Amino acid sequence: MGPETLEAKQKAAIEEILKAYPEKAAKNREKHIGVGTPNDENQKTCGDVRSNKKTVPGVMSQRGCAYAGSKGVVWGPIKDMIHISHGPIGCGQYSRAGRRNYYIGVTGVDTFVTMNFSSDFQENMIVFGGDKKLGQCIDEIETLFPLNNGITVQSECPIGLIGDDINAVAKVKAKEIGKTIVPVNCEGFRGVSQSLGHHIANDAVRDYIFEGDMSHIDTTDVTATEYDVAIIGDYNIGGDTWSSRILLEEMGLRVVAQWSGDATLKEMALTPKVKLNLLHCYRSMNYISRHMEKEFGIPWVEYNFFGPSQTIKSLRKIASFFDEKIQAKCEEVIAKYQPMIDAVIAKYKPRLEGKQVMLFVGGLRPRHVIGAYEDLGMEVIGTGYEFAHDDDYKRTKEEIFRSTVIYDDVNEYELEAFVKKLQPDLVASGIKEKYVFQKMGLPYRQMHSWDYSGPYHGYDGFAIFAQDMDLAINSPVWAHSKAPWEKEG
Repeated sequence: MGPETLEAKQKAAIEEILKAYPEKAAKNREKHIGVGTPNDENQKTCGDVRSNKKTVPGVMSQRGCAYAGSKGVVWGPIKDMIHISHGPIGCGQYSRAGRRNYYIGVTGVDTFVTMNFSSDFQENMIVFGGDKKLGQCIDEIETLFPLNNGITVQSECPIGLIGDDINAVAKVKAKEIGKTIVPVNCEGFRGVSQSLGHHIANDAVRDYIFEGDMSHIDTTDVTATEYDVAIIGDYNIGGDTWSSRILLEEMGLRVVAQWSGDATLKEMALTPKVKLNLLHCYRSMNYISRHMEKEFGIPWVEYNFFGPSQTIKSLRKIASFFDEKIQAKCEEVIAKYQPMIDAVIAKYKPRLEGKQVMLFVGGLRPRHVIGAYEDLGMEVIGTGYEFAHDDDYKRTKEEIFRSTVIYDDVNEYELEAFVKKLQPDLVASGIKEKYVFQKMGLPYRQMHSWDYSGPYHGYDGFAIFAQDMDLAINSPVWAHSKAPWEKEG
């Protein structure tokens, strides 16, 4: 399929999808869908796709909420803190142990990521308030889990509606127990998606970690060096942070902190002393990275360790912030892994070359992984985000190399219609969307938390990634199932 033919199909698919909506809804959704091309500046491009807007009422959306952005992404993976979901049990239960944030430690003793702490709101608390219950929760936690180094209070929707003052409770209890207690006003109804939850959580890090009382955490035993860096916005899903650390340490850098995946409160407190912040997930952590640049003079740089092309590019970009010694070691690391990469590509590229992929994942992987697919000879023909902002789509423009349909906050109807029209060989989806394509009889990969595979970061991760894509597309199971467009009638 040539680029011209593909672009025509993409535009036709958009027109067909919009026809199914009432006029007003169609006019709204039209602003969120377009065809991006790498060269044509006159056509609607990624940066022109509207984003971070309210979802069209009545149209199913896959977005998370502000609570999900704070508890599930920023604060929840910090392992030596206990994170209380303040509100009814549902949100706390749903957000527990769902993201595969790997960590080192003894669960229930000094690490608590996969445990569920909830104030378990009942009807009477909606009427009379839950401040007293929250205080009791904190007291119980201190009795049962004395090795925790701090507590966060993640407020659910009812808290904002009834006006519970979690800030006051946190202030009083912090003095009583002598530890950091962080109130996070991240009620789910705030904003249009979980993106605002990221921002609120970042502000809480600023106010309570960088500017708060951290006297109970000893940071004097760590002496700063000129090669200290922090990994920001990597949540160690499937061990991705660990695979990134290997490369950084091999090139002579010292990773002082990594958060939130496998992070401790001490690491967060040490971060303002590093020489460079390495930002993986721009959407969730750019706010605190910019703050540290302004207040502490720490530069930050985005990096991408998906696929060898982007890994090499990122390693060299990181090395450029340091001296010739680090730059030389960087080239040694690249040379060390090149034979392995050559072997992986030689094995899998003939099996995957020319295969077309459509992407839709919650975070920034819809642009991060484009290069990894292209390293295998695959073509990305559609991509989009659940909660991206305009600057995310502008950054996506830099990653596409052919006509690509761009969809923001796409719903199941639209995604299924695009797939039927464009007929990709593989759908790389989030956790929730994958079942649609499984039922359609299409090869798919879950690209949010790797479906119990991974890691996908770094050189070792690329070998796993290539194998998983091959298993998905070339599995014998598809001989016993037909895609919708292959069925008669």
